[in-house]
Amino acid sequence: MNISTATSGIATASASATKEEPTNALGQDAFLKILVTQMKHQDPMEPLKDTEFIGQMAQFTSLEQLTNLNKTMTQFVSSQGSSSLADYAHLIGTSVKWESETGSGEGMVKALSSKNGELLAELEGSDTKVPIASIIHIEKTEG
Repeated sequence: MNISTATSGIATASASATKEEPTNALGQDAFLKILVTQMKHQDPMEPLKDTEFIGQMAQFTSLEQLTNLNKTMTQFVSSQGSSSLADYAHLIGTSVKWESETGSGEGMVKALSSKNGELLAELEGSDTKVPIASIIHIEKTEG
């Protein structure tokens, strides 16, 4: 097997993959290009053994599945981190107690709003808007 040819082919595959992936991680495309280059430049008198080829294909499959799992987990985590008004709609009509650095109090939630990315509970009978994170007690009122 001509090692310099195979090495330059692998380097070319790695270089083109590096351009596509800024993290310099060995991705699916680079792995597949390396595998194809290796197969093109193998010695016909001593071809790649079946067990080695199967092992490399298993590694490729594992890499692909891990990549897909990583994408899914990243999407899941990002969606868990962001709250929306709909997530707290059940608070409307409930009695809440709240505490913050600026004060404390209680009241009935009449509406929810969002200001600068912070969710606020608007209380009946006043212009008080309480950050959701400041609520320490929630009680369902009969009515």
